[in-house]
Formats: sequence, C-alpha cells, structure tokens
Amino acid sequence: MLFIELLIIALGLGMDSFSVSICKGLSLKKIKIETYLKVGVIFAIFQGLMPVFGFLLGQTFKEIISSVDHWLAFILLGIIGVNMIREAFSKNEEINDKLDFKNLSILGIATSIDALIIGITFAIMNVNILIASLIIFIVTFIMSIIGLKIGNIFGCKFEKKAEFLGGVILILIGIKILLEHLNIIC
Repeated sequence: MLFIELLIIALGLGMDSFSVSICKGLSLKKIKIETYLKVGVIFAIFQGLMPVFGFLLGQTFKEIISSVDHWLAFILLGIIGVNMIREAFSKNEEINDKLDFKNLSILGIATSIDALIIGITFAIMNVNILIASLIIFIVTFIMSIIGLKIGNIFGCKFEKKAEFLGGVILILIGIKILLEHLNIIC
C-alpha cells in the first residue's frame, strides 16, 4: 500500500476524532496547551492502537479469508463509510462536554472502532502495521488539535460535513481495492 493511500485512510479514520474535537472545542472558552495535548494524544493513541489489534485478529484468521480478502476489504470499508455518512445525517447529539481522562478515553474508543476493522484489512493486504499505525496516530493527533481549535472558533458547523467526508473517503478506498483486485484499474 502506498504512503498516500495510508495517509488518505488515516484522514478518513481521523474524521470521527476531528468531529468530536470540534464539539469539544465549542464548549470551551479558552483552551490551554495541556488540553490540546490531552485531547490529541488520547484520541491518537486509540486510533493508532486499534489497527494493531485488528491486524493481529486479521493475521490469526488470514488463511481462512485470503480467498475473499478484496471483497472483505470492500465490504468492511463500505460498511464503515456508509455508517459514518448515516451518522452525519442523524440528529443524535451525544457529545459529553467533560474533558477528563475517563470521558476522553470512552470517546477515543468509540471513535476508533472503525480503525480496528481497518487493521483487519491491513492484515489481509500485508500492510506494514507499524508504519500504518504511526501515520494514523500522527494524523489523528493533528486533526484532533485542529478540530479543537476550529470548534473553539466556529462551533459545531463542520462536524457533520467532516463525518460525511470521512465516510466517502473510506467507501472510495474500498472501491479502489476491489477494482484493483479485479484488474479493472492498476
């Protein structure tokens, strides 16, 4: 998998953390550097580690799924993407305004479940999980900090658009994987 593809996947995965960070920023009048670091690091740790756990699961069951790996990657990315798009249009607003470790960790887990599934896809595709995880960590860290600042300045205007964009990106990557395997594109 090319670096640019990993970067695009990381951007797609980071959209959930970005969206939550925007809403967190809305609730804060002044944000200290420690708050930026805490939010960025917690979200990045979960986004960075979940693919590793998914990768380990994928490696365990690789022999079983290797004949349908491209379809599995297409379906998993499609499900995640459609779910993100569906959430972008939902009226559900369950963002807790607390910024303590426990609440941020719960949000970190909730926003990184799709990264676990991506890790399974990485195992199928023999992606270097350490590099992929590091890229996802860095991108999520940066996106979370930017989201916190944007939220602090503009509010939750961009939350749904960011989630929608993340879903579209993941669906397009799934389609690309399928088309490459079927030799429709190179």
